[in-house]
Amino acid sequence: CKDQKLGRLATILVALLRGKVKPHYHPSIDTGDYIILLNADSIILNPEAKQYIVSNPGRPGHSLRIKSVSDCLPKFVIQRAVKGMLSETETKRLMRRLRIYNDNNHDHKAQNPIEIDLSNFYSNPSLKQLS
Repeated sequence: CKDQKLGRLATILVALLRGKVKPHYHPSIDTGDYIILLNADSIILNPEAKQYIVSNPGRPGHSLRIKSVSDCLPKFVIQRAVKGMLSETETKRLMRRLRIYNDNNHDHKAQNPIEIDLSNFYSNPSLKQLS
């Protein structure tokens, strides 16, 4: 995911997790894929963007923390963006399928993953391999 913007990357990931890119997609049938995302530290983030994190909402004055997006780890920024695009019922089931790594090393080489170029995702001929 080198040189990808966060929002564009998250929409592609959600479409792959749900299985919407497959020709036999149906909302009641689970046709989604497992995703191994590499080079997460090279995504493009807006340096002026802020994340509002709410913890302990019953405690007045201490529940809201504001962090800059560039200060957070890229793995958590991507997870938060993808979770925000999923419904509550899909979040727990589909987030188990997403693995995010900051470099090219990962533990899933035995599963023979298919490499997909996300820069031109919808015009990519390797997308037909997923069907």
